[in-house]
Amino acid sequence: MSKIILDGNLVAQEIKDNLELRIGSLKDNGIIPCLATILVGNNPSSEIYVKMKGNACERLGMKSIRIHLPESIETNELLEAIAKLNQDETVHGILLQHPVPSHIDERLAFESIGIRKDVDGVTSTGYGQTALGFGMYPSCTPAAIMKLLKYYQIPIEGKHAVVVGRSPILGKPVSALLLNENATVTTCHSKTTNLPQLLKQADIVVAAVGKPTYIHGKWLKKDSIILDAGYNKGNIGDIDYESCYEVASAITPVPGGVGPVTIAMLMKHTVESAENM
Repeated sequence: MSKIILDGNLVAQEIKDNLELRIGSLKDNGIIPCLATILVGNNPSSEIYVKMKGNACERLGMKSIRIHLPESIETNELLEAIAKLNQDETVHGILLQHPVPSHIDERLAFESIGIRKDVDGVTSTGYGQTALGFGMYPSCTPAAIMKLLKYYQIPIEGKHAVVVGRSPILGKPVSALLLNENATVTTCHSKTTNLPQLLKQADIVVAAVGKPTYIHGKWLKKDSIILDAGYNKGNIGDIDYESCYEVASAITPVPGGVGPVTIAMLMKHTVESAENM
């Protein structure tokens, strides 16, 4: 079997190419798809991510609103900013950049985003709908992982998928999406005691643990499919790429794998929101 590099840039470009005609149709009807991003504080990595999302909007001819709030604000002030965006009919998607400062109730802030504008699937309602199979906007990184698998026609049904990570916007929703595609899913986390043994059974591995080069190739089954959703300082993923590359039949690079597709899915969800309003 020849090895497949799951090229996220290629997949992202196809998504964006397909959006251009839809954006043009919306503009013909006087609607410009608009994504509002909220950044609280001065986290350098978060600033880069927000800028990337804004640039992606502009390249597609979409509108981007960036709201940068000081680190000292309280939860109620953040909720007020989100409420204004919920009421603004020209805004079709709202993204609160994670993480927010520790004194802010992030979950309460996520929950205040209107479901029609929850284009990153961060609300409990959005997650619940995704898990039940009818969510309109699943979390963008899990959606990107599923898009990569489908683009490269990698079978999911009947396969054993092991997801390493259980965050509410990555590990848990991607586990649900894989389950909805009839995979058998094992979700691992910091309390899992036999991770290498579980990974040895995996046909599909999703690395979403947030630890650089954590997963080693010697833990993996030969010819497994590896999707690295980690993005750590120095452009390093959650897998040890060289050792995993030797074992895998298909693997995402970092950078250039899941990341570009995540941003493209955010654009897609925002356009769909504009179409549905």
